[in-house]
Amino acid sequence: MTDLTPEQQRDFEAAAFRRLVAHLGKRTDVQNIDLMNFAGFCRNCLANWYHEAAREAGTDLSKDEAREHVYGMPYEEWKALHQSEASEEQKAAFERNRPKE
Repeated sequence: MTDLTPEQQRDFEAAAFRRLVAHLGKRTDVQNIDLMNFAGFCRNCLANWYHEAAREAGTDLSKDEAREHVYGMPYEEWKALHQSEASEEQKAAFERNRPKE
């Protein structure tokens, strides 16, 4: 395995994150519930992780601002444009797959 400097690792991880966000931005047909059912995370999870990272670094970034970074627009606008009502099948799969607390 190639030895990376901490800076290289950070830069490569950041580039991969940006590419993932851009990819999800193009795939507005993929609903968050589908992501949750198949991958165990969704756009909201990414936004929450972004928000937490900012907070841990001492940056005052609101949850709404973090969502806007991930969604590319205000969350409510994205929902109105792209989110559809989850089917009963999607909801049942979500309940089966979600982590038990």
